[in-house]
Amino acid sequence: MNFLFQFAVFAFIGFSFLLLIGVPVVFASPGGWTEAKLKTPLFSGLGVWFLLVFIIGIFNSFVV
Repeated sequence: MNFLFQFAVFAFIGFSFLLLIGVPVVFASPGGWTEAKLKTPLFSGLGVWFLLVFIIGIFNSFVV
């Protein structure tokens, strides 16, 4: 269980860094927020990020 918690935290940190770079790139690109092809990966990344937040919260109650 400890390994799963550590992996979830590592994945959370990784996705946080990806979004830290990805969100400004989407807004700074030509067409920016209006292009649908740029919204899909951004929203998918945000969904995974929120999922990892809840998973880490659940795992945190099991790890002492």
